[in-house]
Amino acid sequence: MSHDHSRFHDSLEAHDDIAINPSANPALDTLVNPARRNVLKGGLTLAALGFFAGGVSACSKASASPLLNFKGVPVQIDPQFDRVLVAEGYRAVPFFSWGDPVEAGAPAWNPDASDDWQAQLKQAGDNHDGMDFFAFPGESDRGLLVMNHEYINPPLHPSGKIDQTKPRPLAEVRKEQAAHGVSVIEVKQGADGQWQRVMDSPYNRRISMLTGMRIAGPLAGHELMKTASDPSGLEVFGTLNNCATGVTPWGTFLTCEENWPNYFINRDKADFAARISHKRYGLAQEGTSKNYAWETADPRFDATPYADQLHGGHVQEPHRFGWVVEIDPFDPQAQPIKRTAFGRFSRECAALSLGTDGRMAFYSGDDAKGEYVYKFVPAGRFDAGNPKASRDLLDSGTLYVARFDADGSGQWLALVHGQNGLDVASGFASQEEVLLNARAAADRVGATPMDRPEWAAVHPSTREVYVTLTNNDGRGAKQPLDKANPRPQNLHGQILRFNEKNADPTATTFTWELFLLAGEPQGAKGQDGKAVAVNLTGTINGDLFSSPDGLAFDAHGRLWIQTDYDDIEPAMQSMGCNQLLCADPRTREVRRFMVGPRGCEITGLAWSPDGKAMWANIQHPGISFPGSDGKSRPRSTTVLITKLDGGVIGS
Repeated sequence: MSHDHSRFHDSLEAHDDIAINPSANPALDTLVNPARRNVLKGGLTLAALGFFAGGVSACSKASASPLLNFKGVPVQIDPQFDRVLVAEGYRAVPFFSWGDPVEAGAPAWNPDASDDWQAQLKQAGDNHDGMDFFAFPGESDRGLLVMNHEYINPPLHPSGKIDQTKPRPLAEVRKEQAAHGVSVIEVKQGADGQWQRVMDSPYNRRISMLTGMRIAGPLAGHELMKTASDPSGLEVFGTLNNCATGVTPWGTFLTCEENWPNYFINRDKADFAARISHKRYGLAQEGTSKNYAWETADPRFDATPYADQLHGGHVQEPHRFGWVVEIDPFDPQAQPIKRTAFGRFSRECAALSLGTDGRMAFYSGDDAKGEYVYKFVPAGRFDAGNPKASRDLLDSGTLYVARFDADGSGQWLALVHGQNGLDVASGFASQEEVLLNARAAADRVGATPMDRPEWAAVHPSTREVYVTLTNNDGRGAKQPLDKANPRPQNLHGQILRFNEKNADPTATTFTWELFLLAGEPQGAKGQDGKAVAVNLTGTINGDLFSSPDGLAFDAHGRLWIQTDYDDIEPAMQSMGCNQLLCADPRTREVRRFMVGPRGCEITGLAWSPDGKAMWANIQHPGISFPGSDGKSRPRSTTVLITKLDGGVIGS
């Protein structure tokens, strides 16, 4: 298979990360005293980077981390590299691939089936992404693995192409819709110690764009949620572009709808210009929607208003996406629920921080250049003695957006109607409109535009919060430089770390620092023999990498980092294929644990309860993986990683 597969992924990424933030929020040099402004306005020297990093430069010496007890693997720059390379003493085997049977009666994957969407409804979806493991109560060797299927690639069909110049076949569109969503599969550890799928489990389940879902929270039944297909505004079919995830203390799975605007179009230019709920999120305006032209076969995705149709037709259908969706993995009959109190944007994750008193927060990035970091604080507390009583806690609470001040302090700004300038005069008639147009509300309150904020992870004991900022080649041109986003043309990204006041997840203030800047080592030279530009130089203590994306802690406090960059771009030549790395939060040392096949993204992590098995996803591999013949159609695949001596991963 050629690299056309990954090139289509790159075309999706091209609109996924377009900067559409029109706000003029101040650069952070205007928020600090004049004595510090010369640092921010001066040249981006390595000394300045050391200041920005809050001590990262002091950790540049090699360290002996007590957490990273494995030998790092080398980068892989071979353009034909087509396998998974894992650290010495470990093995990684394919476990669950696109098209594998999930539900009872599902046929085996047929690479030539172009219109069998009913079969796809029972099979693994495409482009595996975030996932979590849910153990059965009282059992450590049996659980449910729940994972997202973010989007599809044209090789879903034998032609490998999508013709967006003419109406698309409905059966083809239905198959693509069926390949989105979520899979729930039961897994069990066998007598030989190896984990296997339970093929006939009653818990095995597919959730897709064709699954009915309940709308809950402040916008349930609201006029802004009503469409021609759902005049009640209470139910929507499907979830799409599911990227990262979260879990609740009561044992449910949270899937997050990321780049949903790319599935819709509004051809009415006047309506688009006046409708902030379309314009601020970047819906297409002409031609076809940006991804797959579904609207040519399924009118739900044509958000152009039509006066002769109920509620203007489907103009409000985009309002029904961009939410956190709660799924009960242990109840196959339970309807998924879209929780609107979380707010609507291109959400990457919902990372939980749970206090000892039951108070909690969920952290999210909005994955686009110049967007924001958010947290949602439920109004109630989790009662560990009565988990079922917590089932509706996600329907009320406060959505906040972060402002990162240049002195290392930070503020959580409440997105609440009547506060921080969010009122009728500023275009927000109600709290429901604030939540529906969370990006515009964040613009108004003065949040800090960030370099593509993506996954968040919370340390299991300290409750420190880490956030990946993947990259931003428009920084310095479209968004000003600041301490949290200090590099122009930031191709390699960074990771931020912050601490809530008193480690309280509900606090409204925090302190923060740059955990690391990704990129080339100091003193590196390019292929032309010249020194690498300073904006491409990182502060990594250990193995280099670019574009941090996925992020997760294991139970022992190891921070696992996954990357997502175009591995054939000249700036990424020294990075090789995408990677899974591990960092020690204390020493900041980073070590490369695994690399994937050419053209892939490494994403999604889950562990068995004893930490001796880890699952990771290989998304959109560019060539034949998981085959090894160089000819097979590449399939997104979950790999199972175990240690040859049976020990804990990373130990």
